[in-house]
Amino acid sequence: MELTPSFHLMDIPHFFKIRFMAEIQSQTGNNWKKGAVRRSKKLSTKVDLTPMVDLGFLLITFFIITTTWSESKAMRFIMPKGDKADMPVPESTALTLIPISNNRIFYYHGNFAEAMPASAYSVSGYAIDSGIGAVIRKKQLQLSHSCPFSSKDLMLVIKPSPEASYKNLVDVMDEVLINGISHYAVVDLSAAEETFVRKNAGQ
Repeated sequence: MELTPSFHLMDIPHFFKIRFMAEIQSQTGNNWKKGAVRRSKKLSTKVDLTPMVDLGFLLITFFIITTTWSESKAMRFIMPKGDKADMPVPESTALTLIPISNNRIFYYHGNFAEAMPASAYSVSGYAIDSGIGAVIRKKQLQLSHSCPFSSKDLMLVIKPSPEASYKNLVDVMDEVLINGISHYAVVDLSAAEETFVRKNAGQ
């Protein structure tokens, strides 16, 4: 340090004393009163997660290997025994579905010989809200309110026409599964039914 003329040698000890005390106050290390408790220094905790990454991959590999993969579910395809198409079921519980061309489906209630004169038939499609699924659910609701039957007594008879596609039959079987129908069968379309459908459904 360069001493100016106004600086006296007698002021040197006082100068260094001030500088020294300022340094002590900034650190506040020795400025403790008697009996005071010194705070413990908090150390940050550092955790190494590298081994956990390896363990995580090992667990994922283990669960992938030991997990049972989902198996494809097959639906039972019920066919009548022998060549006899007539089945002893109550006519009020029977609903016959005849998939036809242009993604349409002809259906009638009960016996064919009685349903045609009574106009108990119609044509529907495969729409979710207004298609054949709605017809099946309406039939189930009617059976649930008719004693001594219930919705589980519905007998669904499926008779694909030659103009129907394989997808049409699959869509009908999907409705069987969706609506929980336990009684159903796939039978051949009779000549009388085929003639009537061609005439009245515009096949």
